[in-house]
Amino acid sequence: MKKLTTLVALLGLTTIGWAGTTRENAQDRLDNAGKVIHEIMAAPDSGIPEEVLEHAKCIAVVPHMIKGGFVFGAENGRGVATCRTAEGWSAPAFFAITGGSWGLQIGVEGVDLVLIIQNDKGVERLLSSNFSIGADASAAAGPVGRHASVGTDWKLDAEILTYSRAKGLFAGLTVKGASIRRDDDSTEAIYGNDVSTHRILRGEVAVPASAHNFLDAVREAKAQSVAANQ
Repeated sequence: MKKLTTLVALLGLTTIGWAGTTRENAQDRLDNAGKVIHEIMAAPDSGIPEEVLEHAKCIAVVPHMIKGGFVFGAENGRGVATCRTAEGWSAPAFFAITGGSWGLQIGVEGVDLVLIIQNDKGVERLLSSNFSIGADASAAAGPVGRHASVGTDWKLDAEILTYSRAKGLFAGLTVKGASIRRDDDSTEAIYGNDVSTHRILRGEVAVPASAHNFLDAVREAKAQSVAANQ
């Protein structure tokens, strides 16, 4: 009986330790995603055009998707997403992305991935918590610069505009076949068990304190794009 009690206690401590580590990792991801947004907006001439940000329905960021000498899809990336609601930007949803064909070279380190969801169809894909870029949701490499060129068709067909930042260089990114799914561990660590991605991104879940830096960065980027176009 004593051995059983000790085993139960050890399992409890292991669970608590796992939950704490997962929560810390989720917090780090939120903070790093906010930094990615800030750094992109600090260099508008080579960042996301103001018109694209103003038009965005949702913004998703995968900070530091890979590190060191692997093919881009070799490691799972984990990111956060927020969508516009009637009250502002939603609490962040956590997701994982893996696989696919990427317009990047082997050996690139510290890649940041940014997805701009630009229409209602793209939002529905994100709310579904499980879809493939290119197969289920159309995607295109996003335009780069202070303003989107008049001749580009970024508003037309693509549900998602994709970008990458590697070694300080920011560019539109071609993505095909990458799978996006809900990150259950991070979602549970931040929100608890019974919270769906749909509820989070629809603005039905309170914003956790850990998400303030990320959402502040998104709000500032959006405000900067609106001010520039007035």
